[in-house]
Amino acid sequence: MAEENDNGQEKTEDPTARKQEKAREEGQIPRSRELTTTFILLAGTLGLLIFGPYMAHKLAGVVQFNFDLEREAVFNTEIMVEHLAASLYHGTLSMMPVLALLLVASIAGPIGLGGWLFSSKSMAPKPSRMNPLAGLKRMFSLKALMELAKALGKVILIMAVAVALLAIQQQDMIRLSDQEAVTAIKNSVWLSIVGAIALAAVTIAIAAIDIPFQIWDNSQKLKMSRQEIKDEMKDTEGKPEVKSRIRQLQREMAQRRMMSEVPKADVVITNPTHYSVALRYDPEGMSTPVLLAKGGDQTALKIREIARAHGIDIMESPVLARAIYYTTELDEEIPADLYMAVAQVLAYVFQLRNYRKGRGDRPQYPRNIPVPRNMRYD
Repeated sequence: MAEENDNGQEKTEDPTARKQEKAREEGQIPRSRELTTTFILLAGTLGLLIFGPYMAHKLAGVVQFNFDLEREAVFNTEIMVEHLAASLYHGTLSMMPVLALLLVASIAGPIGLGGWLFSSKSMAPKPSRMNPLAGLKRMFSLKALMELAKALGKVILIMAVAVALLAIQQQDMIRLSDQEAVTAIKNSVWLSIVGAIALAAVTIAIAAIDIPFQIWDNSQKLKMSRQEIKDEMKDTEGKPEVKSRIRQLQREMAQRRMMSEVPKADVVITNPTHYSVALRYDPEGMSTPVLLAKGGDQTALKIREIARAHGIDIMESPVLARAIYYTTELDEEIPADLYMAVAQVLAYVFQLRNYRKGRGDRPQYPRNIPVPRNMRYD
């Protein structure tokens, strides 16, 4: 049966990427203690196999060093203290390779499932964890019973293997008392290696069962209800009315910015009732005319109004106005196919300026501005 949230809705949906990321930030990732135990036992077994002879030799030397004492040394406390310090040093030195492997395994075990993660949120104190009622609820929950059953199963299985191993090695262990110290140490090391291999094999089987369970259990905890997904979408992308208002404000800002560029234009070309485009061309600093503003309907009327207020020439050319409107974005150069048509318009505008200044004759208004067929928009 699917879990339910506080609103009573079933959590049947897979977690979103944001939910998974948030859970990871809070330290909620699959972890397997059995995997860590297996890593440590395997590392210990590997260490005994590789460094067992070295350890046996070193420990045998420590034993011989402690039993090979002169009579005067036994009654000299200073010598005995030095003897003890030397024994501890060499004993620890003999075990250092195995201890180093165990340290690496204790770090690699948790990383093996879930990866490396340092979460300050998971370490932060939570009042809910100190609530006695919540603690009792966790103690007698279904998960707690499953953990108890799993722990009992592990103990029973490991004890069964240990008892069987002791029964098999009983005679070998008894014979250790009849052997010389050096030989007994070497044989005890090998007996320990065999025992470690057997226990490691058991933990591998337990980990193989526990890892898929932990992954499944974590995915179940992250399940979401449909309402939670909707709420997350609202939090992530914002409410529709807020988003609509933001887009409206952005459009208004962009339009105000565009309108502020219209006074810099050299000409405004219009389709008398629907489209207006404002162009600027500086022969000395620009290679191609640039579109400063464009718009349809009310925006087109506003562009013409600003153009009239600033004395900018307005020309009617429906085909050219539509062509520029549909093919050119703001602050972009006009397409190469429209060079000839725009050149005729600008030539007329510049000649008209000269005429107004008393330089030359009045130019003839261009009637048939050539616009290629592939640039015509109805």
